Amino acid sequence: MVALGEDRAATSPTDDVVADDVQAARQDAPATKLDRRSARSQHLMRAALAELINEGEDLSRITVASLTERAGLTRRTFYTHYKDIPSFVGHTEELILAEIRARIARIAATDLAGLYRNIDDLAPAPGAVELLGYLKRNGALIGALIGPGGDPAFAQRIQAIARDTVASRMKTGIFPGALGTFFDYYLAYVVAAEMGIVSRWFETGLKESPETMARIMTVVAFVRPGDLYGKPIDINVPAYGMKLMGLNVHGTPSDTATN
Repeated sequence: MVALGEDRAATSPTDDVVADDVQAARQDAPATKLDRRSARSQHLMRAALAELINEGEDLSRITVASLTERAGLTRRTFYTHYKDIPSFVGHTEELILAEIRARIARIAATDLAGLYRNIDDLAPAPGAVELLGYLKRNGALIGALIGPGGDPAFAQRIQAIARDTVASRMKTGIFPGALGTFFDYYLAYVVAAEMGIVSRWFETGLKESPETMARIMTVVAFVRPGDLYGKPIDINVPAYGMKLMGLNVHGTPSDTATN
């Protein structure tokens, strides 16, 4: 738990989120004492939100009074920035989602050749360490929001961002016959699998480093059935998948589709 008082600003795991507020203030006007005070208030409120949820308080039951008391701020300070708790949480989530979207976009920008080079060097997918590093640095807040006492829709929004961000890139060079229904399910499978690993990482306390998790996620994506048991199943994945879908690599119905 983050300690209350002045030291919280230096130790809270919400530094990246608050940094956005500071940057925005600097863009809008010269840095002033008021800007710094506002950024510090935002920082304390987000740290307090994470603490309350992680201590067992359900997000739906958190009040302005309980939040400001934990943050060591007045309710007047809260209402200077937000209308109510939902608007505060919504703003916080939007900042986090913007950071996540930017980092996923970098991963999605990597072509297969670049990914293969990293794998040959036993390195994780480009951009993966940066994304996971951001999640870990802000682990208390993000973990609270995606956890059982947080916002049920937040994890779904993260997953939707991941899906939408990588979809176009994953279609590049794909067999035409794989588009449509097959691709939709394949994309859902890939994104859900990655989210499952990240969720498990949070559930176990973010013990592994971002570097370790990035390597795990890269390797898992290429594990074949039987690999972990010394009995790999070698199949032509594209041809097998097309046959199951009744398609060939040119995207036309196969001769066996109706047999």
